[in-house]
Amino acid sequence: MPHPFYPTGTPHLNHVAMSLSPDQLDERNRADICRFYREVFGFEEMETLTIDRRRLVLACVHWDQFLFLITEDEPMHCPRMDHFGFAVGSMDELRAVRDRAAAFRVDDDRVDLIDLNTDDQGMVKIHSMYVRYLLPMMVEVQWWEFTP
Repeated sequence: MPHPFYPTGTPHLNHVAMSLSPDQLDERNRADICRFYREVFGFEEMETLTIDRRRLVLACVHWDQFLFLITEDEPMHCPRMDHFGFAVGSMDELRAVRDRAAAFRVDDDRVDLIDLNTDDQGMVKIHSMYVRYLLPMMVEVQWWEFTP
């Protein structure tokens, strides 16, 4: 049964915005950010929206879900565990994200990786891992395993 506020369907989170310093969005750092998020998550730069030292937008697999990175004189700073969530459809997909992040970290020690963990709630086991690279917030990747 549809929610009374959203009769056309379930809404979804469409973007996460974070501010960085202009230097963090210069050509070199943008290239590093794009390479990591493409190789680890499959995110792609929306090149028509890029403005050097001002803005970078990464589509999170689909154009209507994205990371919006913009510069500010006082950029965002977060405690290590501040994060946004990204859900995958299987344990194999979760492990694959972890494995790609770990492989990237071999050549770039700026990758902050927290390995797989399981929160067993009985009816559901929430499997997760966290990773951060050059952005203020971590990404928590989850797979929810529902048990009979």
